[in-house]
Amino acid sequence: MRQLVELGPKPLTREDVQAVARDGASVTITEAAREAVTTARRHIDQLATAERPTYGVSTGFGALAVRHIPPDRRAQLQRSLVRSHAAGSGPEVEREVVRALQLLRLRTLATGHTGVRLSTVEALAGMINAGITPIINEYGSLGCSGDLAPLSASALALMGEGLVRDAAGDLVPALDALTAAGIEPVQLAEKEGLALINGTDGMLGMLVLAIADLERLLDIADLTAAMSVEALLGTDRVFQPELHALRPHPGQTVSAARMLAFLRDSDIVASHRGPDCTRVQDAYSLRCAPQVHGAARDTVAYAAVVAERELASAVDNPVVLSDGRVESNGNFHGAPVAYVLDFLAIPLADVASMAERRTDRMLDVSRSHGLPPFLADDPGVDSGHMIAQYTQAAIVSELKRLAVPASVDSIPSSAMQEDHVSMGWSAARKLRKAVDGLTTVLAIELLTAARALDLRAPLKPAPATAAAVARLRETVQGPGPDRHLAPEIAAAEALIRSGAL
Repeated sequence: MRQLVELGPKPLTREDVQAVARDGASVTITEAAREAVTTARRHIDQLATAERPTYGVSTGFGALAVRHIPPDRRAQLQRSLVRSHAAGSGPEVEREVVRALQLLRLRTLATGHTGVRLSTVEALAGMINAGITPIINEYGSLGCSGDLAPLSASALALMGEGLVRDAAGDLVPALDALTAAGIEPVQLAEKEGLALINGTDGMLGMLVLAIADLERLLDIADLTAAMSVEALLGTDRVFQPELHALRPHPGQTVSAARMLAFLRDSDIVASHRGPDCTRVQDAYSLRCAPQVHGAARDTVAYAAVVAERELASAVDNPVVLSDGRVESNGNFHGAPVAYVLDFLAIPLADVASMAERRTDRMLDVSRSHGLPPFLADDPGVDSGHMIAQYTQAAIVSELKRLAVPASVDSIPSSAMQEDHVSMGWSAARKLRKAVDGLTTVLAIELLTAARALDLRAPLKPAPATAAAVARLRETVQGPGPDRHLAPEIAAAEALIRSGAL
């Protein structure tokens, strides 16, 4: 586990974001970053007293950018910006998302392209290291001009206003938390309010976390699919490498190789290899799993490229260039991130849909090749996994709705000054919900396939799939009369999330 993440000239990695967001790693500002921040601030200080207007320093914001603010009101301008823009609503956003947002905003501030003071950078780093997490609400970002309301809530806490959760998770006033951590509340100077709120940090943080989750879940999908193939007396011949070399998509090659390895040395698969087997081809949900899982893998790989580009970016408006110029730009527009957030929801829904079809096949006595109806102990008296498949179906239906893109929608704002927005934050929020749904769908397939493999005794499954069943059996009993099934689904979910599987 990473304990310290450096912020300096080198871009952050996806692993850095996870370390801070999920594992509680601390951050430190390199000397090179400190020098860059100090140099950029000198340029802003010169503009702060100039009569010539500069956006973000001596003007209003959005549609009010035409309003020139006199020098004695410019610090108040920044405070008013943060207070008015901290206008979020709805449920509280998860701690890991807020910590990712804090880190990514700090990363941009530390590039020396925003013009904030070094003391402000140090205060935000101090908040992260003290485990102080601002309360950020789900609704309020349009994914353009940055994640304005979420980032404003974070900036408000840095000012010592609003509510936060401390390191213990308790809800406390921001000022009390800062005082307890020995952090002086920031009195915002020129440009600083805008620099703290004008970025894609929330949606990017959620993208990075979703990529990590999906990489893990696609590994699980390969495993549960292999278990289902085995339980349904399917063949492993379709996963041979020479077949997939004919269509060399990288993800497909990986998934096929994994499924073949999971099924190696299976007595169950070997039991129907001979000439007596009359089935020529398995159903698509078995035979085509590498093609679907592989396409999902390739989509995640593309999303990772976009995330890494964004992690190497400095997103603010205006920005301080290396020659001292302060220039307006449109880099805060969330389209690059929004598109891949939406893109990921599509293969996620499809992987879940295929898993549900395999589960249904194991429960259907007419298609399961000798398994009892619904894998019930005493069919009729017992219902087995009948309703677990209903739960899968309900979630898959929801995942299809969540796959509808948010980024194709745009509602103009700020009196038509901001007349096209990305809705990237919304795309990120629905993707997080979709990731949870896929986890549950795969947990139910795991439960069902494990039960089906147990019911194939005395034939033994492959060593790899047998190991998965054994790991599950540490918390979930094997076949028997009907039991309360919801806790078993929750236990399988927990096993998947733990990484132990």
